[in-house]
Amino acid sequence: MISSLKRVAFRKFRESEVQLHELNYLFWECTTRCNLNCRHCGSDCSKDYSYPDMPVDDFLAAVDTIKERPENFTVVFTGGEPLLRKDLESCGRALRKRGLRWSLVTNGHLYDEQRHISLLNAGLGALTISLDGLEASHNWLRNNDKSFTKVIHAIELAASSGRLSFDVVTCVNQKNISELAQIRDLLVSANVKSWRLFTIIPIGRAAGDQELQLTDDQFAELMDFIALQRKGKQIDVKFSCEGYVGKYEPLVRDSYFFCRAGINIGSVLIDGSISACPNIDRSFTQGNIYRDNLYEVWLNKFLPFRNREWTKKGKCASCKDYKDCWGNGFHNWHGDMNDVLVCHKEKIEHAAKNQH
Repeated sequence: MISSLKRVAFRKFRESEVQLHELNYLFWECTTRCNLNCRHCGSDCSKDYSYPDMPVDDFLAAVDTIKERPENFTVVFTGGEPLLRKDLESCGRALRKRGLRWSLVTNGHLYDEQRHISLLNAGLGALTISLDGLEASHNWLRNNDKSFTKVIHAIELAASSGRLSFDVVTCVNQKNISELAQIRDLLVSANVKSWRLFTIIPIGRAAGDQELQLTDDQFAELMDFIALQRKGKQIDVKFSCEGYVGKYEPLVRDSYFFCRAGINIGSVLIDGSISACPNIDRSFTQGNIYRDNLYEVWLNKFLPFRNREWTKKGKCASCKDYKDCWGNGFHNWHGDMNDVLVCHKEKIEHAAKNQH
């Protein structure tokens, strides 16, 4: 009964969030250059290397159109690999002068002592670094035999700073599903406080790569692992916001599933396109900063994100959990969009049947 009441209350909260659609996170795809060639890259299908890095001033001009910024508004630098840009610090300082927070998502290869200090001095407030297994499995995913060593060093640097809000993200796949407890111990020993786990949606280079996809039983194993770690409280472990997980809500994250793409999360892409999370299908672009006012687009467009009734098709058409799932994470809708790419609840239900 209590769980049912909580769900009803959360649905009302979610509806109010949609109506308010406060812009809390703005991702900036500041480059599509990268120093790695990862097996799971979700951007490969849409990267166009003919686009140069966006000039900092162009992005700042777009940010300046946002007249009503909530207190927790944050700009997130992403790519590509943002640290390939030598001018991130100047943009960071410009944002701090405007009273704005900024953060960074990186593969960690270029995150050395010198860059650590320069980024902190430019006002870096939050940082996410990817670690995708123990040495062999991480290097396999990253297609680089030096990646693990460099990433561990970057993680140790980041964890040493009390100023940074810092977390590690891990892409769980066939190669590392058996290593999760060891990865946890490694992160705890490095004084990492927060760890997010996610799985692969079959887009970009990951499409058709079966070694990256968890079986239904493995996915349920991942959910059980996260739920157990959250009881132990050695480290703050969460499943990412990628999808609705049925009976595991909210055992694997702090609250019920809520894809906030286009509701609280926007993005400026490499060509100036205005969208939500960068991995969302580019057909959902809502405008372009070179011809549109970013904030007006945020206020007045994004209708496919804020009314998701159009996702009631395929598996979602008759799903009894649709009112809680809303068609799953938005990046699960790519290509012809006749059906959701991955139904996490379905994987869990299949795993339960396999056990009987």
